[in-house]
Amino acid sequence: MVKIGVLISGGGTNLQAVIDNCENKTINGEVKVVISNKLEAFGLQRAKNHNIKAVFENEEDKIIEILKENKVDLVVLAGYLKIISPKLVNEYKNRIINIHPSLIPAFCGKGYYGEKVHQGVIDYGAKVTGATVHFVDEGADTGPIIMQKIVEVKQDDDAKKLAARVLDVEHEILTKSIAMFCENKLTVQGRRVYIND
Repeated sequence: MVKIGVLISGGGTNLQAVIDNCENKTINGEVKVVISNKLEAFGLQRAKNHNIKAVFENEEDKIIEILKENKVDLVVLAGYLKIISPKLVNEYKNRIINIHPSLIPAFCGKGYYGEKVHQGVIDYGAKVTGATVHFVDEGADTGPIIMQKIVEVKQDDDAKKLAARVLDVEHEILTKSIAMFCENKLTVQGRRVYIND
């Protein structure tokens, strides 16, 4: 069973989706530790509610230590609003998955997080947006893409309405991507991720 460490900064709804899918065996893995760089993040409470170790930590060397202590195989960034260092990336090469609330390479990278992404989509007049799950490399939202799913932008959308619909898709493709990782179905070659049956 794959041991998962989740890094969060906020409410942790994606975290909850991962926990639920591990518990109902859709994901052949177990969340061993949840680490937040924000003390007040509700995601820490979600972890405690499921008897999962919950840690507030900002220092990246300590985060790596905690992940190693818990024998983590896969690191999931679930609304982690901090760029991670090359050191952490190299420690878990092709074993760090991130979820981003747009169709990368649009509306991503520096400054695009949370509702700013959705406001950017609306301001630009884009007709579709969506969510992307990707492996993490040294750049911001630049790693090889695992899965994407489209969400239509409606004429009466504001950032909050659009965010809510994208979040449903985030939960779906994040948990599917993690499940495939846990079943050894993902192969990375250069920029491309191949899904093996």
